[in-house]
Amino acid sequence: MPKTIAEKILSEHSDRDLCAGDIAVVDVDLVMAQDGTGPLAISQLKKMGFENVASPRKSIFFIDHAAPSPRKELSDSHKIIREFAVSARAVLSDIGEGVCHQLLVENYVCPGNVVIGADSHTCTSGALGAFATGMGSTDIAVGFALAKTWLMVPQTIKVNFNGKINKGVFAKDLIIYLIGKITADGASYKALEFGGEVSKSLEMEERFTISNMAVEAGAKTGLFSTDDITKNYLEKQGRASCFRKIYPDEGTIYESEIDIDCSKIEPMISMPHTVDNTVSVSKIDRIKVDQVLIGTCTNGRLSDLKIASEILKGRKVAKGVRLIAVPVSKSVYLDAIKEGIIEILIESGAVVVNPGCGPCVGVHEGILADGEVCLSTQNRNFKGRMGNPEALLYLSSPATAAWSAVRGYIADPREVLS
Repeated sequence: MPKTIAEKILSEHSDRDLCAGDIAVVDVDLVMAQDGTGPLAISQLKKMGFENVASPRKSIFFIDHAAPSPRKELSDSHKIIREFAVSARAVLSDIGEGVCHQLLVENYVCPGNVVIGADSHTCTSGALGAFATGMGSTDIAVGFALAKTWLMVPQTIKVNFNGKINKGVFAKDLIIYLIGKITADGASYKALEFGGEVSKSLEMEERFTISNMAVEAGAKTGLFSTDDITKNYLEKQGRASCFRKIYPDEGTIYESEIDIDCSKIEPMISMPHTVDNTVSVSKIDRIKVDQVLIGTCTNGRLSDLKIASEILKGRKVAKGVRLIAVPVSKSVYLDAIKEGIIEILIESGAVVVNPGCGPCVGVHEGILADGEVCLSTQNRNFKGRMGNPEALLYLSSPATAAWSAVRGYIADPREVLS
């Protein structure tokens, strides 16, 4: 029987012929936790009687969400992670290295892998043709201890991005549009498999953005087939040997298929306080912004910082607006320095902070005041997401964010890009 990408990967990792709806125990290639979830995973692992991890080189702890630590309580959590990583000989990614999801795709994940992480945006790695999904800390503790997990094989929704992407429209706009179309729970415990002529033309950084936000539609994972674009990316990362072809079988029957004509998509906004509260920029009133954030695991990559710098070059951030830029990893930060991107951002009035999650999780480096409005390139705009439930958070692409920082209100990037 023809299989989806999810069914093929999970069958391979269970030595069983699996189909959607089956419950199976599968081998896991990579297990990860970050500083917000790692201490609980370590505690649960020890409660189960384990002191070590099954596969040290495939067990990774990231300190990225509050890095460097802004409070002693978080410093204590970091200490727990550092000490356990040493005793268990697990991999530790400490402050300054970058966000877990970016570092996974840069350094660890291979096509066909099963990746589980104590963070919902672990699905980012699905862009590399891996079954990557987030789980709770207790399930992750079992994954660390046994290098196995159990799950139900998800049904798959095929999303075909076709047509042509218009000027000023980016991958972030495509995924915001999709989530608005199917709603925040439209793919609950489903796999989203992305196809169509536009999907095949997207660069890896654009695919990462789309897979990253699959969970915002409730999806278990968001998958792309692998191709020459995937291969070239892995070669650039020095990991060409792990490339393999991952694709659905011909004749696969999906739970449903969604066809999207990208030529009809404009620059998009997610309005407070849900990601599926979407509208095109051209249809909203002039909304003044107090802060703009360009970065995070969704849009802090080199191409994101580059498009922002192209818009900001020779311009200044509007008076009364704070622009914060956060490179997603150390390698991205260094490349942005070499290409002069960081200089342009700083000259425009932006504050550039060290690689990490930054203000996104509302712990430090940009918490909002009561009533303030932030336009951000992150993946979530839930009430209180950036540390203050009395603030308002809008989501957009880096292009829309950069131009809005210049204008002082949420503005259409086609004004400057056309």
